[in-house]
Parts: sequence; C-alpha cells; structure tokens
Amino acid sequence: MPERTMAVVPAAGSGSRMGSGQAKQFMPLCGAPLLTRTLWALERAPVVEGVVVAAPPGGEAELRARCLEPYGLAKVADVVAGGAQRQDSVAAGVARAAELGAAWVLVHDAARPLVRPELFAQVLQAARRTGAAVAALPCQDTVKEAGEREMVRSTLDRGRLWLVQTPQGFRVDLLLAALAKAKEEGFYATDEAGLMERAGHGVKLVMGDKRNIKITTPEDLSLARAWLGGDGPDMRVGQGMDVHRFAPDRALILGGVRIDYEMGLLGHSDADVATHAVMDALLAAAGLGDIGGMFPDDDPAYAGADSLALLERVVERLAAQGWRPRQVSLTCVAQKPKLAPYRQAMRRNLAARLGLADGLVNVAATTSEGLGFTGRGEGIAALATAVIAPLAAESRF
Repeated sequence: MPERTMAVVPAAGSGSRMGSGQAKQFMPLCGAPLLTRTLWALERAPVVEGVVVAAPPGGEAELRARCLEPYGLAKVADVVAGGAQRQDSVAAGVARAAELGAAWVLVHDAARPLVRPELFAQVLQAARRTGAAVAALPCQDTVKEAGEREMVRSTLDRGRLWLVQTPQGFRVDLLLAALAKAKEEGFYATDEAGLMERAGHGVKLVMGDKRNIKITTPEDLSLARAWLGGDGPDMRVGQGMDVHRFAPDRALILGGVRIDYEMGLLGHSDADVATHAVMDALLAAAGLGDIGGMFPDDDPAYAGADSLALLERVVERLAAQGWRPRQVSLTCVAQKPKLAPYRQAMRRNLAARLGLADGLVNVAATTSEGLGFTGRGEGIAALATAVIAPLAAESRF
C-alpha cells in the first residue's frame, strides 16, 4: 500500500513586517487571500493527498471562513491551532498529519503562493531517497560576513551557499523526533531542515524556483502582484438567460433561497431560474453548451433536483476542462415578489458553490415596469454574466 503524503502549512504568524494591521495570510493578492493562493497550488499538486493548516490559536474558525470555505479547497483535511513560533505551528501540524496516516510530509510556507505544483513532487522524490530534502537556489551574489560596526570580516565562498525555500520534505517519524529533541532542549531553528541537521540527518538540496518568493514585506507583495499581472490568465466571458412561469403548489426557489410567495416556478428541477442563468453563463464562457444539454428536462434523474447541486457539477465540469469561475453577475427580473430581502442570502449561496468570495458575486433585482410577461406577474426571468479563467494559469501562481 503506498505511503501517504500530506502537506503542512504553518499560517499562525501575525505578519508584523507587512505593517498592514491584519494577519498576512488574510491579505488580498489579486482577488483571493494570500493563504488561499498558496493552498490552490497544493490542490494542484498530485503528490499531496491532504493538507493540514496551522492557524493562529483561537483563529481556526476565522481562517476557515475567510480562506477555505468560500474557495472549495478539497484537500484541506484539518485546521489546527498553531503556536507562538513557526516551529510550534509546524510541530502541531506534523503531529496531526501523522494521526491522519501520513508517512511523508511536505512543509510549505503560507506566504509562498507562487510555488509551482511540480516542485512538491521533486522535493518529495528527493526526500524519499534521503529522508529529508529542501527546495533551494544557488547563491548568485557575493556574500560578505559582517563584523563589528558593519565592517566586512570575510567574503564567503558563494559556490557552496544555497538560499533555502519551501517546500521541505521529510519522513514523518524523523521530523517528529527532531522536533521533540528541539523542544526538550529549548532550541528553535529558522527552518525544519535545520532541526534535521542538528539531529544528525542529511538533507538533500533540490533546485527551487526564483518565482517561489516568500512574501514578507509590502515590496514582496507588490512583486507577487507584478508576477500575476505579467502572466495574467486569458479571461473568457459568457452570458446566460433563463425564464420560468409561475405555477401553484410549487416552492419559489431563487439562488437556493426559499422565497415567501404564494406561487413557485414551474420546471423539471426545482426551477431555480437564477441559478440556471448562472450555470448557462458559465457553460457559455467555456464553450460547453447549456444546461439543457447537460441536464435534460426529460431525464427522471433531474426531477425536482436541487439547482445548487447542479451548479456544483457545472463547476466540476469546467475544472475538468481546465477552467474555474472568477466572477459572476446576476440580475433577476420580477414584478413580484420583492427580492431585495433575499439578495444577500442568494449571493452567499452562489459564491459558496462557485468557490468565490462573496464580493466576486453580484445579485441584482429589478422589475419590468409592468411590461411583458414578467410585468404581468406570469413568471420570472434571470440574466447572468460569468467570467472564467484557466486553471493552468492559476497553477503558475
């Protein structure tokens, strides 16, 4: 039976050097929290079977709500309480990964969102041969050792110097032993490889990536944004429209929200006209037809179906074709009932199924000023616009 590999992401720091007044992992980076972008890279790394995130103590729920739940991160197996130091957070994460059956662990900084998914495989392969491996880059600059009063003491041989990154890969039992030894002796290292070296284990260097920067200062964040903008993905835009007539003895469902009204909409599924328009817009953007082709209205399997569940299947189909939603705008046209009280709940439902932050989904409602079938109160129409981007482009970030 293959040995399980999991990743541990320490994300319990305060990010004080950013000077932003909020924890670094929550800072927005081109439309998503920094930590979320890092976890996206892990989602697309086939060798990673699960992820344990170490959150600020007491902040586990906030981290889940802000960085995980809106984005459909399927590989995150658990969120644990971190510690005062990075080493404490890593220890908590590795211990949990071991409980979940991991034999190998890849530790990766929450603040390295530009990592290539294939780097995880390269580090793991090296670690499986030696017990420990780290991503690193050969030093290209001349390095001076400083003495008193910032006077140069010596020039170091840069040919023997490497700048260490993450991921860092280890056999779980070896890393747990090294962490326990360090805790017993009150020793803190700047990285996990340092603990392994101190415990007498060899560590293999694996060629890293210049783009795999660690975001520590505002300048680093600007550089990451430049990388994203410089290689920004091509966007596609699709439009969708749907119409359903009112019928008695039916529940009125819009955006997955049950609306208090005397009639519902007639349809083969739950007739959620709002969600149907969004699905059509997504499929149109990806060139994948429409919901009539994907969910035929004469197929008994979809009788009374929950349209939000169908939306999840549309998102999965897009992913299989290499796409993910980036933004959605929806307008519902109805003379009555009044939809304003339900718009925010609809927005949250749709955003959750799309893997987007609430702010990337807009829901509007309008009347048709008494004109047409909607003006006569015979039904509801919905129009949607969706923006999608390639998953392949996201993986480079």
